[in-house]
Formats: sequence, structure tokens, C-alpha cells
Amino acid sequence: MKDTKNLNTNLKKLEEISDWFDNREEVDVEEGLEKVKEAVVLIKESKERLKQIENEFEEIKKETDVDLNNKK
Repeated sequence: MKDTKNLNTNLKKLEEISDWFDNREEVDVEEGLEKVKEAVVLIKESKERLKQIENEFEEIKKETDVDLNNKK
């Protein structure tokens, strides 16, 4: 099973795919297509994880705001 939660892992894999394309004089079309498909999955997973992280930060902010308001 792929690690869909680790944003750093996904970013590293995307960098590796980018490097793969950069380091080819000629790109095998079939292999390139597989790399693009993999990148699309990684990008989608990363966007989902970023959204989760954003939601977690919003929850923390709400809790902090409530705590601050209760102390006034």
C-alpha cells in the first residue's frame, strides 16, 4: 500500500520523476507515460494531504481563539 499521508515522501518522488525527465536526451514514450501517470497520482495525494493539513491548522486556530476569548 502506498504511503498517501507522507507529503515529504510524495514530494521527493515527484522530484525524482522530474529529474528522470531532465536527465534524458531521449525519453521513451511508454516509460515517460508511466512516469506522468505516477506523478499525477502523487500530485492528487499531495493536494489531499495539504487540504488535511490546512484543516488541522484551522482546528488548532479555532481552539486557540476559543481559549484566548475565554481568558478575557
